[in-house]
Amino acid sequence: MPKKREFRTVRGYQLLKQSRGSELTPSMEDYLEMIYRTCQHSPSVRVNALAQQLNVQAPSVTRTVRRLAEQGYVIYQKYGVIELTAKGEQLGKYLLARHETIEQFLSNLGVRASLLVDTELIEHYLSSETVRSMEAWNAFLAENEDVLERFAEFWQQYATNNKPLC
Repeated sequence: MPKKREFRTVRGYQLLKQSRGSELTPSMEDYLEMIYRTCQHSPSVRVNALAQQLNVQAPSVTRTVRRLAEQGYVIYQKYGVIELTAKGEQLGKYLLARHETIEQFLSNLGVRASLLVDTELIEHYLSSETVRSMEAWNAFLAENEDVLERFAEFWQQYATNNKPLC
């Protein structure tokens, strides 16, 4: 007999994820990902620069970075200097790879206008298994460009001949 699927609300899934040891909020993941992006080109990032990159206020950055420091992901020094720890670098690398994988997947589907927004909105809610599957699909399409080209042609016809769902 097939296992019964248990549906939950979005909040229910968030709580379930937290109970299984996910210690960062989506916002904290965004901060860590951006710190990692920046630290690829510089050994540290300043609070004001991070605030500008994420379009938030400096006090919000300070609060979140302190929480990341408490959990061992960053070293936060007085006067606004932020550096990654080894733990932060490892997770930051994963977060950026996850972002790039999802963005490429959506791009392969033909998403253009809302590509960044859609990537940002869904990246926090996918399992590592799903991201890994997306990564494999992206790799398959890169090795089989004819499949991607055929899909692009199909999509053009489909979009022309079918009404959007909403």
